[in-house]
Amino acid sequence: MPLLRFLIRLLPWILIIVAGIFIWRSFKDFFGAEEETPAVTVNYNTILTSVEELGKMELVRYNFKDVVEYEKEVSRYIPNSKVVLIVAGEAVGCVDFTKIEPGDIVFEGDSTVQIALPEPELCYYKIDHSQSKVFSKENTYFQDAELVEESFKYAENNVKRAALNSGILRQTQVNAEKILKPMLEEITGKRVVLVPQRRIQNPERPRKL
Repeated sequence: MPLLRFLIRLLPWILIIVAGIFIWRSFKDFFGAEEETPAVTVNYNTILTSVEELGKMELVRYNFKDVVEYEKEVSRYIPNSKVVLIVAGEAVGCVDFTKIEPGDIVFEGDSTVQIALPEPELCYYKIDHSQSKVFSKENTYFQDAELVEESFKYAENNVKRAALNSGILRQTQVNAEKILKPMLEEITGKRVVLVPQRRIQNPERPRKL
């Protein structure tokens, strides 16, 4: 019986200790639990979708203003026709990001991803007719309209040549890297390395004689 009395007296202390342990654990879990950061999975589709959404992006614009002289031989017996234009034009360089394929994306370890970019393109080039005009015409022989039209086509091709000679494609590539690299590094959380896209073309078959 003395043992039973002792256990009865001890029981409240046991209950207090158990309750204290329970309360301590509850508060520890409530205040000490770290918030779980949701895992972000970066894969080929994540990058491919982000890049494809850029579409055919215009990255650089060159503006030109020049005096263009167009001369056409009519006959060796009469002077050549000549039209002089004051021409304003523009050329735009772009990269078609929809050409990037899954094979162009290579993961290198856990910290780096390599992406092959398509070649830069000359999106378009054109004459701004509202800022261009005919400066003079000589020996048109009643073919004014035809000669002026030919002159503007010649001037438009000059805009293309001038843009290419001025390095518009190189500048387009530089701008693409400036825009795309930080954007993808933010999306992926990885270091991004951009390289030129290379496609192996099938050799042409020799024609049968």
